Amino acid sequence: MTQRLHLVFGGELTDPGKNVFKNVDDLDIIGIFPDYRSAFDAWKSAAQRTVDNAHMRYFIAHLHRLRDEEAAASPTEELGN
Repeated sequence: MTQRLHLVFGGELTDPGKNVFKNVDDLDIIGIFPDYRSAFDAWKSAAQRTVDNAHMRYFIAHLHRLRDEEAAASPTEELGN
Protein backbone atom coordinates (compact mmCIF):
# COMPACT_ATOMS: atom_id res chain seq x y z
CA MET A 1 0.00 0.00 0.00
CA THR A 2 1.32 3.43 -0.97
CA GLN A 3 1.65 6.04 1.74
CA ARG A 4 0.63 9.54 0.80
CA LEU A 5 2.42 11.70 3.35
CA HIS A 6 1.72 15.42 3.66
CA LEU A 7 3.71 18.11 5.48
CA VAL A 8 1.91 21.11 6.99
CA PHE A 9 4.09 24.15 7.64
CA GLY A 10 3.92 27.92 7.58
CA GLY A 11 5.52 31.17 8.52
CA GLU A 12 5.54 34.89 8.09
CA LEU A 13 5.92 36.10 4.50
CA THR A 14 7.90 39.15 3.36
CA ASP A 15 4.90 40.27 1.30
CA PRO A 16 1.36 38.82 1.41
CA GLY A 17 1.38 38.64 -2.40
CA LYS A 18 4.46 36.41 -2.58
CA ASN A 19 5.45 33.02 -1.17
CA VAL A 20 8.79 34.16 0.27
CA PHE A 21 9.31 33.59 3.98
CA LYS A 22 10.64 36.43 6.11
CA ASN A 23 12.81 34.08 8.17
CA VAL A 24 13.06 30.37 7.37
CA ASP A 25 14.54 29.73 10.83
CA ASP A 26 11.16 30.68 12.28
CA LEU A 27 9.03 28.31 10.17
CA ASP A 28 6.19 26.69 12.08
CA ILE A 29 6.30 22.96 11.30
CA ILE A 30 2.87 21.60 12.22
CA GLY A 31 3.71 18.02 11.29
CA ILE A 32 3.60 15.18 8.80
CA PHE A 33 0.25 13.51 8.21
CA PRO A 34 -0.66 10.15 6.65
CA ASP A 35 -3.44 11.48 4.42
CA TYR A 36 -4.69 14.70 2.87
CA ARG A 37 -7.77 14.94 5.07
CA SER A 38 -5.82 15.03 8.34
CA ALA A 39 -3.27 17.42 6.80
CA PHE A 40 -6.07 19.71 5.65
CA ASP A 41 -7.61 19.73 9.13
CA ALA A 42 -4.23 20.65 10.66
CA TRP A 43 -3.65 23.33 8.01
CA LYS A 44 -7.09 24.84 8.60
CA SER A 45 -6.58 24.94 12.36
CA ALA A 46 -3.18 26.67 12.01
CA ALA A 47 -4.49 29.12 9.41
CA GLN A 48 -7.47 30.05 11.58
CA ARG A 49 -5.20 30.70 14.59
CA THR A 50 -3.26 33.29 12.59
CA VAL A 51 -6.09 34.80 10.53
CA ASP A 52 -5.42 38.28 11.95
CA ASN A 53 -1.88 38.35 10.55
CA ALA A 54 -2.03 38.96 6.78
CA HIS A 55 1.65 38.00 6.42
CA MET A 56 1.23 34.56 7.98
CA ARG A 57 0.60 31.63 5.60
CA TYR A 58 0.38 27.88 5.99
CA PHE A 59 0.91 25.31 3.26
CA ILE A 60 0.37 21.62 2.61
CA ALA A 61 3.30 19.92 0.86
CA HIS A 62 2.51 16.62 -0.84
CA LEU A 63 5.60 14.67 0.24
CA HIS A 64 4.52 11.58 -1.67
CA ARG A 65 4.90 13.55 -4.90
CA LEU A 66 8.52 14.39 -4.13
CA ARG A 67 9.72 10.80 -4.03
CA ASP A 68 9.39 8.46 -6.98
CA GLU A 69 11.00 5.12 -6.19
CA GLU A 70 11.16 4.24 -9.90
CA ALA A 71 13.17 7.34 -10.84
CA ALA A 72 16.97 7.39 -10.72
CA ALA A 73 18.49 8.95 -7.61
CA SER A 74 19.46 12.60 -7.77
CA PRO A 75 23.15 13.62 -7.55
CA THR A 76 22.55 14.78 -3.96
CA GLU A 77 21.43 11.29 -2.92
CA GLU A 78 24.52 9.81 -4.50
CA LEU A 79 27.00 11.92 -2.53
CA GLY A 80 27.18 9.41 0.32
CA ASN A 81 28.05 6.47 -1.94
